[in-house]
Amino acid sequence: MAKQTKRFKARTGDTVAPMGFAEAIAAVKSNATAKFDESIEIAVNLGVDPRHADQQVRGVVNLPSGTGRDVRVAVFAKDAKAAEALAAGADVVGAEDLYEKINGGFMDFDRVIASPDMMALVGRLGKVLGPRGLMPNPKVGTVTPNVAQAVKDAKGGAVEFRVEKAGIAHGGIGKASFTQEALEANVKAYVDALQRARPAGAKGTYVKRITLSSTMGPGFKIDPASLNV
Repeated sequence: MAKQTKRFKARTGDTVAPMGFAEAIAAVKSNATAKFDESIEIAVNLGVDPRHADQQVRGVVNLPSGTGRDVRVAVFAKDAKAAEALAAGADVVGAEDLYEKINGGFMDFDRVIASPDMMALVGRLGKVLGPRGLMPNPKVGTVTPNVAQAVKDAKGGAVEFRVEKAGIAHGGIGKASFTQEALEANVKAYVDALQRARPAGAKGTYVKRITLSSTMGPGFKIDPASLNV
């Protein structure tokens, strides 16, 4: 039998039975005992089959309490739009030069934003950006003429969500150092966004299971009813 670590032995709370979302947040925070500020992750099992086009779930949500992460943003834009993106806080801005840089292996960014006129160029990076989930898309606001606002949103707590093959959408909703109230607001915002993105093809129970966990801690199940879903 594998030896139990001190961290495992120190775990508290019921990891089996679903609980109210506020109780689950408190349990996750109390078990986030690593020496660094652990990230808090949410995983939502949805009653959809992503293999069908009418059951895709994708969108973006602005977390009211932010993410606690320093999001690095790359922007494809020229001239005035490029200047606006830089003024808004973009980490790297360019056009053909940025294309060459990324095509050569540069990947020091977490989000890619593009003005519409740049998409013919950005599209050529599909095999590089696509598998990493970084390809700009108008559905999530990363292809937009208002690149400055998109940069501000990304820096301020905008989080993309997309259902995976198993029907699960997951994402970071803050840090263990966030207050209980801040995490509650972010959880509500994330689940509400998933609700609004419910596809027409989804039948039966939409939100099946919700789990909350920290980077090094156990997962705690949330009763969907506690979030009115």
